Amino acid sequence: MSDLIIRNLHVSIDGKEILKGLNLTIPQGEVHAIMGPNGTGKSTLAYTLMGHPSYEVTGGEVWIDDTNILELEPDERSRLGIFLAFQYPVAIPGVTVANFLRSAVNARRRADNPEDKGVAIPEFRKMLKDKMSYLKMDQAFAGRYLNDGFSGGEKKRAEILQMAMLKPRFAILDETDSGLDIDALRIVSEGVNALRGPDLGVLVITHYQRILNYIKPDVVHVMMDGRIVESGDADLALHLEEHGYDWVREKLENGAAA
Repeated sequence: MSDLIIRNLHVSIDGKEILKGLNLTIPQGEVHAIMGPNGTGKSTLAYTLMGHPSYEVTGGEVWIDDTNILELEPDERSRLGIFLAFQYPVAIPGVTVANFLRSAVNARRRADNPEDKGVAIPEFRKMLKDKMSYLKMDQAFAGRYLNDGFSGGEKKRAEILQMAMLKPRFAILDETDSGLDIDALRIVSEGVNALRGPDLGVLVITHYQRILNYIKPDVVHVMMDGRIVESGDADLALHLEEHGYDWVREKLENGAAA
């Protein structure tokens, strides 16, 4: 069992500081949610963890086991067990879901063992079929071009299927609920819940409480001004939904004044 440990993380983009000393620990086996107003740095955190080159880390550390992942390239972070489900997944016309996933699985295997010849096609097909059945997905989905003409819900389900095939230790879901109607949200959430277990830590980044009706978090964090400023159990999300963020701002201002 491992923890994803973020210590005093400072991140800037185009010279503007977005994350201002963020601290957060996510153990494997737990689901954590981050909520907060627009512009507080939630997506910046997600992209920084995966190594997006536009985000400049100016201070802090991010550890998994004895490795500071900030020193690794994005592909090395992925091999270490970090997965990011994008808010807006990119379409790749001409590449089927199945071929994309087989390439990703083989790349992961070859990274661990350069002499690995890759997963045999019959073995891969069985693996893919099993995962799709587990996630209650139509098998025909695998033959479609990745995200090409997909609905919002289908794009997010494709991301969850990738997560199932790659078996990360930590998954970051960046506003997975954006653009989903209530039925698509339920289906995607069921997929995430099917993958929950002692070997997977999940960070759900969201504006709204509604996804947390389906993916029950162990801990909810409030992010404001580039830092985690409040943490609690699932009831905190309900409180935010009812009362908004003004009470958090007032608490911060009163604390600063004191």
